[in-house]
Amino acid sequence: MENLSAEETHPYFFKPDQNINRRQYKRVVPMQVLSLGMSRTGTASMKAALHILGYGDVYHGTDVYSNIQDCDMWIPALQAKYFGKGKPFGRAEFDKLLGHCAAITDGPANCFGPELIDAYPDAKVVLVKRDYDAWLKSFDGIIEGAYSWKFKLLGYTDPGWMGKVQRVIDVWLPGQFKASTAEECRANARAVYEKHYAEARRITPQGRLLEYRLGDGWEPLCKFLGKKVPDVPFPKINESSMLKRQLEIVAMKTLKRSLRNIGLVASTLAISGVFIYWLTTSFSNQQ
Repeated sequence: MENLSAEETHPYFFKPDQNINRRQYKRVVPMQVLSLGMSRTGTASMKAALHILGYGDVYHGTDVYSNIQDCDMWIPALQAKYFGKGKPFGRAEFDKLLGHCAAITDGPANCFGPELIDAYPDAKVVLVKRDYDAWLKSFDGIIEGAYSWKFKLLGYTDPGWMGKVQRVIDVWLPGQFKASTAEECRANARAVYEKHYAEARRITPQGRLLEYRLGDGWEPLCKFLGKKVPDVPFPKINESSMLKRQLEIVAMKTLKRSLRNIGLVASTLAISGVFIYWLTTSFSNQQ
């Protein structure tokens, strides 16, 4: 993996934006698996595992980078859920936004556990959990970066791309964590974490729920989903390393767009290198 190029490890950052307006779409494959564990509980590994098991498109938070218009639906969905603005999303809306996917994992989709469980009564629910302290140590890097002025500056100078990602996060974290600062987000994290899992257990009908830890391997997951155990190791993706590399790529793309937007040209690698270091220090404490 370390010898692969950035284009090979993160192809969705380098392909042209799909420029798909999901509002015009409909479901084309049945929703089969809802992996509703909190972000930073191995969601990238679960995406890879579900893909190996044949579920085709598995929606993950990084998918917005290949179709930035997805943000235009996630933002009102989050505003309706957490702030009572607009119409709450139900089956009709999720069939448009997620209609190309047979499974989901990671945020923002995992914020809508109750809505998705209700919308897709035939879908199996997988709840991936990790030790709370380990989770918070990992998730804290997202908290720190999301509330930093650096991130907000990028959104301001690149409103058509990074600005949309920022607006998703600006609704998601204050909404789910009831927090206007990083400190408030950390203070509320345990209650949010425990509520998330308790609610999923409470509302999922018997027989539809698997509580899973990534170290459990293929067997319990395949038994639950009715799939044959693959003859390959269960994916183990280091999400911290992955996110750090993603941030470097995002920083480079955002730098180019931002400088173009304000009428400048990035002419040296030195400028890019300083910018990448400057941005990724906001996330340097992720584990």
